[in-house]
Amino acid sequence: MESFEQIAAQYEPMIHKIMNNLNIYKNKDEFFQLGLISLWEAWKKFDSEKGKFVTYAFSYVKGKMLKELTIQTSYDQQCVYPEEEFWGLIEAPHGSEPIPINNLFSICSTLTANQKKWVIYTFQFEISVQEIAEKEKVSLSAVKAWRHGAREKLKAYNFKDGRLEDFLI
Repeated sequence: MESFEQIAAQYEPMIHKIMNNLNIYKNKDEFFQLGLISLWEAWKKFDSEKGKFVTYAFSYVKGKMLKELTIQTSYDQQCVYPEEEFWGLIEAPHGSEPIPINNLFSICSTLTANQKKWVIYTFQFEISVQEIAEKEKVSLSAVKAWRHGAREKLKAYNFKDGRLEDFLI
C-alpha cells in the first residue's frame, strides 16, 4: 500500500472539490486540514474487501465536513457578534471613574445614616445590594429599603450629569 503522503497528494483535488460542492468559503484552511485528517482516518480504516478506496474516502471526508458545518452553523446561530461600531458606543454604566468622596458627602446631607451607607457603597465602592447586606450584617430587604429611601430623596436633586440619574430610575 502507498504512503499517506502519496495518498494526500493524489486526493487533494478531491478534498477541494468537496469543499466547493459544500460551498465552504469561510475557514478554508481549517476545512482543508479537516479533509486531510479525514482522509488519513479513512486510509487507516479502509477494508479493501468492502469496495474501492476512492468511494470510501469521498464519502468519509464529505461526511466529516458536513458534520463540522452543522456544528459551526449551530454555534453561529447561538452566538451574536456585534458590529465593531457597537463597542465604540458603549460606555461604562456610571462613568469611567467613581464619584469623588467629597461629592458623595455633599449629596448625602439629607439622607439617614443607612441611606448614606447605601450611596457610599454603591457609588464609591461599586458594591452590590447583596454584598452590602453581608458587609453590614443585615437582611437584603433592609438594604433594599435603604436604597428605596435614598433614591426617593435623591430624586429631588434631579442630577443632570447622568452619573446618578441612571441609578435613581
